[in-house]
Amino acid sequence: MLGYYDYTVLLTYFSLISAGTGIFLCLSGGGHPYLGVFFLLFCGLCDAFDGKVARTKPNRTAAQMNFGIQIDSLSDLVAFGVLPACIGIAMVRVSPMFRMIMHRYSHMWQRRLFMAALGAILVLYMLATMIRLAYFNVAEQERQKTEEGVRKFYTGLPVTSASLIFPLVLLLQYVIPADVTAMYFATAIFTGLAFLSKIQVKKPGLKGILIMVAIGAVECALVVIGELLK
Repeated sequence: MLGYYDYTVLLTYFSLISAGTGIFLCLSGGGHPYLGVFFLLFCGLCDAFDGKVARTKPNRTAAQMNFGIQIDSLSDLVAFGVLPACIGIAMVRVSPMFRMIMHRYSHMWQRRLFMAALGAILVLYMLATMIRLAYFNVAEQERQKTEEGVRKFYTGLPVTSASLIFPLVLLLQYVIPADVTAMYFATAIFTGLAFLSKIQVKKPGLKGILIMVAIGAVECALVVIGELLK
């Protein structure tokens, strides 16, 4: 079979499987945004360690390294671009506020225009994710021609931050009475812009990664508790 199947790529494969499962759950039935969040958080967990795991294998060939880089970006596009967009679609399906808005529109063209506007936000978010990933790959290739070792700073917000940002928005639903769906779409706009910004973000070390994993674990636990108490 084509491809590589050693342990260095397993976390990336698991991340894509998780993202695909989350997308399916978000788009099936009436929409399940909070189930999608679990899979988004798991994607973030896989991404936190896939690079470190890959670097533990000695004597990797150039083809193996390049293959890992390519599938990592492709997986990230699905996990942190498409899956958050699908969570947004699921939120619209279950949102009382958006149902009320749609009910107020008496003409079909008004409803379609409203949904098209929401869809445009999600599509642009995915576009920003893709551009950010492609730019990072190109910039990293250029950097490695003049610098050695791993980079210390990222330009633009890393797309993997979506795994912590969007679950936080959904958690707000448990503490505020207002529907947070509109806030989710606003977050998608600002997060997409942050992906393409020139802000400098320090690359986290092991301690920083463990802190982010802990934050993700807390978010996951709070979602479970919130769903059980509904």
